[in-house]
Amino acid sequence: MAPQSDIHARGHAGPLAWFRSGEPMIWLNAAAVSVCVVAVLGLILLLAVRGFGHFWPRNVMAATSSYQGQQKALLGEVVEQVQVSGEQLSEAGITLQGPGPFYGRSLVKQGNRDYLGNDFVWVLNEQMSVPAWPEDVMVVERLEWGNFYGVLQSVSAGGETLADASEPQQLWQAFQGLIADTLVVRRQIQQIERGDIGAINHRMERLRLRERSLQLDGELDASAQAQLAAERAELDAEYRMLQGQLQGLYQSIGDASYSARLADGRVVELPIAKVVRAFQPNAMGLWQKCAMYLEKLWEFLSDEPREANTEGGIFPAMFGTVMMVLLMSIMVTPFGVVAAVYLREYARQGFVTRTIRVAVNNLAGVPSIVYGVFGLGFFVYFVGGELDQLFFPEALPSPTFGTPGLMWASLTLALLTLPVVIVATEEGLARIPKSIREGSLALGATRAETLWRVVLPMASPAMMTGLILAVARAAGEVAPLMLVGVVKLAPSLPVDGNYPFLHLDQKFMHLGFHIYDVGFQSPNVEAARPLVYATALLLVILIALLNLAAVYLRNHLRERYKSLEN
Repeated sequence: MAPQSDIHARGHAGPLAWFRSGEPMIWLNAAAVSVCVVAVLGLILLLAVRGFGHFWPRNVMAATSSYQGQQKALLGEVVEQVQVSGEQLSEAGITLQGPGPFYGRSLVKQGNRDYLGNDFVWVLNEQMSVPAWPEDVMVVERLEWGNFYGVLQSVSAGGETLADASEPQQLWQAFQGLIADTLVVRRQIQQIERGDIGAINHRMERLRLRERSLQLDGELDASAQAQLAAERAELDAEYRMLQGQLQGLYQSIGDASYSARLADGRVVELPIAKVVRAFQPNAMGLWQKCAMYLEKLWEFLSDEPREANTEGGIFPAMFGTVMMVLLMSIMVTPFGVVAAVYLREYARQGFVTRTIRVAVNNLAGVPSIVYGVFGLGFFVYFVGGELDQLFFPEALPSPTFGTPGLMWASLTLALLTLPVVIVATEEGLARIPKSIREGSLALGATRAETLWRVVLPMASPAMMTGLILAVARAAGEVAPLMLVGVVKLAPSLPVDGNYPFLHLDQKFMHLGFHIYDVGFQSPNVEAARPLVYATALLLVILIALLNLAAVYLRNHLRERYKSLEN
């Protein structure tokens, strides 16, 4: 049995030995990781509920509110409910009779901006009557003026009334049929305007540039002018034919209209040509709402924005983000890998090399807006201006590459993420044992063959990790892109059927800038807020997938070359 003095000594030394063992740091690290995981999951959950919950077809209430003795009819969706103190109401000049000290306040999306002035209105619950949920209330999503809320009264086309409120079922079917026909015609119009007429405009511009080039070279003789005139006449004939088709399509849907009753009893007539969809949420079942939710969610992912980016979809922003990241990856990978190989394998390890490494590490901490200013000054104005002088003189003074565009944005982000690729690749090269290089050289391989066939494959996990981490960072950058190519609205994609098919000089949309624009520059803040959450969630998911891909590729390549390392 141990002496009593030894037990007493170990009792006093216990906490100190526990701290020295490092176990408190393990618990501290575990707690920090747990907090980070909970914070990330909470952020994703918040974005999902606030963002994707916006597409759920909510029921529409009908009620009346009283304020200063005036009655006002309300018809809309309750999108948010908060509590407000009686003291705040008193300061605003509102006196309520009730127990207090807090009162309910609801944000109602009443739509009908073209008739009521505001999409949203705050209403105190104590000043509002008991809401009703009539099944005949409809929600109409429009190309302009936001949502419309009302009760359908009649549908007409060609100056004749097809159905009225006396037969509600027939009226609703006729309304849906006209909307479906209008959507088909609108798709045909879009195909002609953006496809056929867009191709003609592109050919006309190339014809103009060719004429200008011949003029600058002194080769614009009579025969060349005659040939250009013949081609231009042919394009004009095609354009006039398409214009006739467009006019007929517009006339086919221009006379269709519907009348609806507003909350205050007014009956208004509106064109069906501006309708995206119409539904009666109070009469819909659960499965019908789920189908409507999926339809609206798909529209958000596949359509282009409208109504100052507060309605519609974000497909151009998603496409522009992916295209820019792919081009950036193609540009940054060879430069980063070559620079890392030179610094680790060929450069003499001395003061100059150490200085270069310090400079590369410092470049990773430079604010991204500085890269944007550099890209604007060097790539856009200097390099782009020189390219215009050398290869596109016929287009001057209108710039071709001397203006912000997709290529300059990709180059700027490649320069921004270059230090990440260099550092990650160099660390991967440093982890390869020297004995592997010596063994390859001893077997008769040259230094270049050793590098290409042995060293670089073994360093590929670090190279891929650095590349995808660079991609993840580039996908979320906004500040430099505002200067070198991103715009608020560019529904035309940088890839189309017109030569050269990939238009590197074209401006584009980006998810990060779309979030900034919708969240801080939108004239309709309440309508734009859910789209900010939804777009942010898509961007977070994209970055998370890229990081998960980096981990997977790193582990896969590490297992592949583990035997060589051992």
